[in-house]
Amino acid sequence: MSWLLFGLWNLHYLNRSIIFPWSTNTEGKKMPVTIVLFAMCFNLANGFFNGYMLGNYSWETPTLIITALGFLLFIAGAYINIQSDKLLIGLRKGSQTKDYKIPKGFLFEKISCPNHFGEILEWLGFALMAWNLAAFSFFIWTFCNLSPRAISHHKWYRSRFKEYPANRKAVIPYLW
Repeated sequence: MSWLLFGLWNLHYLNRSIIFPWSTNTEGKKMPVTIVLFAMCFNLANGFFNGYMLGNYSWETPTLIITALGFLLFIAGAYINIQSDKLLIGLRKGSQTKDYKIPKGFLFEKISCPNHFGEILEWLGFALMAWNLAAFSFFIWTFCNLSPRAISHHKWYRSRFKEYPANRKAVIPYLW
């Protein structure tokens, strides 16, 4: 099980750190160095604790149903995350201006940030499969980090676009 989790972790970060950045056009955009440093520190600590737990901690394996549910949530979340990112990237491709547009299609019909929702699902699934404190802590951190960002994006869309769909939620379809 540890090798499966290790593989899923690495697939996520292959996408997040290599594939996704090469797919986006960030020309002219700047990021404060403090954000980069905080991200590096967090990921070093998070990677250490999750790696340590997977490599050294002997835990009781959750039931097959919980493990299967976790795997399905991780795969579904990864799919949602990647598809949503592709739709967002595609909004500006071929455009002469860098104007923002209302995302449409897929889960954008239900929520403003399905990419964040997908990542939350991924790490919930991972936590269910790993069944340890480090993985559940990472899921909680991800939820607490991405939910406010999704709410902020949702408010921004609503303030910027008068025609923004009123029935769209921010984070979780039909709920929130």
